[in-house]
Amino acid sequence: MNQHPFAQYVRILGRGKKGARSLTQEEAYAAMRMILNDEVDRVQLGAFLMLLRVKEESPDELAGFVAAARGLLTLPEENFDTLVDWPSYAGKRRQLPWYILAALLLAQNDIPIMMHGTQGNKDDRIYAVDALNALGIPVSHSLKQAAYHICTHNFAYASLDDFCPKLKEILNLRQLFGLRSPINTLLRLLNPQHAPYMMQSTFHPGYRQVHQRAALMLGQPNMAVIKGEGGEAERDPNTDCQIFYVHEANTSTEEWPAIFGGKRHLKDKTMDVHRLKAMWNDEIQDKYGFAAITGTVAIVLKMTGNAKNRNQAEKMAEDMWKNRPGSYYP
Repeated sequence: MNQHPFAQYVRILGRGKKGARSLTQEEAYAAMRMILNDEVDRVQLGAFLMLLRVKEESPDELAGFVAAARGLLTLPEENFDTLVDWPSYAGKRRQLPWYILAALLLAQNDIPIMMHGTQGNKDDRIYAVDALNALGIPVSHSLKQAAYHICTHNFAYASLDDFCPKLKEILNLRQLFGLRSPINTLLRLLNPQHAPYMMQSTFHPGYRQVHQRAALMLGQPNMAVIKGEGGEAERDPNTDCQIFYVHEANTSTEEWPAIFGGKRHLKDKTMDVHRLKAMWNDEIQDKYGFAAITGTVAIVLKMTGNAKNRNQAEKMAEDMWKNRPGSYYP
């Protein structure tokens, strides 16, 4: 009986402590291509993803997976020289998604944002699309429509369900595994519009360096990756924030101190997403929300070169919030 062509990739990962190794970037690319082309048995797919989950993805593997996944996407013709890619896949359960207002504030100040994500199956989390629906902001149902929304509003949110349903299908296997898989990591680096800037977050701190090195392999010009609140790209004002940058093929790290100087803010008791609109309209005041919004904006300003240092970035972000227009969706 002939061996299945995909078996070689399962074998590389599953040979045991002494025999197993990580995939090369080329092997990872080939393996993910087979997965996305439905050339893999579901038993093989489950074994492959969980072996990677136990081992944790290497930068080479992640770069190969992302390159293969990008081959599925049909990109619009537009090129955006200042676009910021903003993946949003974790969902929030302790604090509101203040990063939505951060992204809209940047868009209002001529820094276009391409956000992409999906809704999970955890009812206790608020996802980006929940916040956008509450704010009355339309969701893009294709990358072409997202490009149009960027051109007209400096902001777009595209649903993974629409622009790459195959990845969404594999992502949903989490319900069977009870664990995240490398697809969760891949999506954060997917950058479906080839934006020159990327604002990223990881839930586990060790993945920041993996993302940083994978971005270099993928030729990503600029990136900032943090351990964001709840896994989203949102600065947690309660804790120090270590930022891992990529800038023109160079890497660096920078640590920004906690905004609240060690004071802890407990879980938001209401998690009422409509408070986002009220916050923008000055109908409510929220010290945590203000710090999360301006702190997140400051990181993007520093990453994009609009600010030279942290102090300047934070001052610019606070001024942008104080001078924000009446409409959050121009």
